Amino acid sequence: MRVVAYGADGSADSLHLADAAQPTPAAGEILIEVHFAGVNRPDVLQRQGLYPPPAGASPILGLEVAGRVVAVGAGVEQWKLGDEVCALVPGGGYAEYCVTPAPQALPLPTGLSMAEAAGLPEVWFTVWANLVDLAALRRGERLLVHGGSSGIGLAAIQLADLLGAHALVTVGSDEKAEFCRGFGAVAAINYHREDFAARTLELTDGEGVDVVLDIIGAAYLERNMRVLRRDGRLVFVGFMSGSRAELNLLGVMTRRLRLTGSTMRPRSIAEKAAIRDALAREVWPQLASGRLRTHLYATFPLAQASQAHRLMESSHHIGKIVLQVRD
Repeated sequence: MRVVAYGADGSADSLHLADAAQPTPAAGEILIEVHFAGVNRPDVLQRQGLYPPPAGASPILGLEVAGRVVAVGAGVEQWKLGDEVCALVPGGGYAEYCVTPAPQALPLPTGLSMAEAAGLPEVWFTVWANLVDLAALRRGERLLVHGGSSGIGLAAIQLADLLGAHALVTVGSDEKAEFCRGFGAVAAINYHREDFAARTLELTDGEGVDVVLDIIGAAYLERNMRVLRRDGRLVFVGFMSGSRAELNLLGVMTRRLRLTGSTMRPRSIAEKAAIRDALAREVWPQLASGRLRTHLYATFPLAQASQAHRLMESSHHIGKIVLQVRD
């Protein structure tokens, strides 16, 4: 089968098509004929040698796909040959065929194309695990999302609204700000023009927010802490500015703040299955009804994975980028 490989220098230009053996599903796994594969920032980090796959996972890039089930391993009962699915995968998405544990797959939401569905699993597994399971975001609370126009950002805005919470976002342009407001953000702060902490406090009459979902890391730590109100939760899902910073613990104690975060890839199959079940129950029907949306910004042929990665690294996109594996 055709796959996307990359060179030792880890550059986007090193991405190229290569041949590899087609995988075989083990017990509890399904084999997906991949039609589209989502492109995510962890793919860029893996290519650069900063996010190695866990033991036993495919070294091929790609953490989410949409396609058709063409083989099932022993013990798989939920899926049958020909089922159209999208799935969170442990690796191997940038390929014509990919295996994944059966409990990490979901049906295509009614009305969505395979291209759109390929961009759903990684963002929705991530936002649900971090905003619901970790942060326990509740009705009436305020959420600040950094990178509001990213795939994760757009999903977080909509999840907040679904839960009855209110999302504020930071973005890098007025165009992105307008787009996020159209997706349901109550306010969008252009960080090139305003200090997001000062503006957040102004927008909330000095009260601040209950939860911050952060992809930036060290450079934002002090300001994130400043905008959290009592019993606030700071949730890390990325470290684009680095992972080391100095923290004054006094504010944590006096305002009872909580700092947490997670990565999805090292979680157990059972943990991911629990998230999958929650999404199937709470989110997938809302996608099918049109209350929740996705935004597909760009589609590239598999052979143009380097262009897709360069776009991802530029942060000029809004929403999702996918690779088309089959016509």
